[in-house]
Amino acid sequence: MATISKPAAPGDVEPLDISLTINGERQAFTVLPWVTLLDLLRDHADFTGTKKGCDHGQCGACTVLVGDRRINSCLRLAVMHDGDNITTIEGMGDGEALHPLQQAFLDHDAFQCGYCTPGQICSAQGLINEGRARSREEIRELMSGNLCRCGAYTNIADAIEQVLGERA
Repeated sequence: MATISKPAAPGDVEPLDISLTINGERQAFTVLPWVTLLDLLRDHADFTGTKKGCDHGQCGACTVLVGDRRINSCLRLAVMHDGDNITTIEGMGDGEALHPLQQAFLDHDAFQCGYCTPGQICSAQGLINEGRARSREEIRELMSGNLCRCGAYTNIADAIEQVLGERA
């Protein structure tokens, strides 16, 4: 007869050691298995530029880059990214120099309240990395996972078009 072990109570779960490279800096963390990447970034690594919006992957405020790929950090467990390179909005610029997307967002007034802006910029960089956006319609479609309650969509698309045009 097989022995079925009862599930561990939350107090019985051992924290796990993980290591991430965040914005170019290698960091070690000890986290419980259910800690999201978003909560690790905000609460443990103090990168509060990444915003907590819906906590359901529907608004995009928590978008960060893993390698060159954009993800909703609220939907991913931190332990899933052991060894990964993570870029948050704080890692987009180069010291005091703004990243071209950050500058384009300023140039085109592509934000109002600014809450969604970090996720919008990280998502836009992921979109550029994907190389699939060739038109304004494609930009809007591929950015549709990032919501802006203020309605700055036209200016956001203008900013992304500017950076895409500079890279062409």
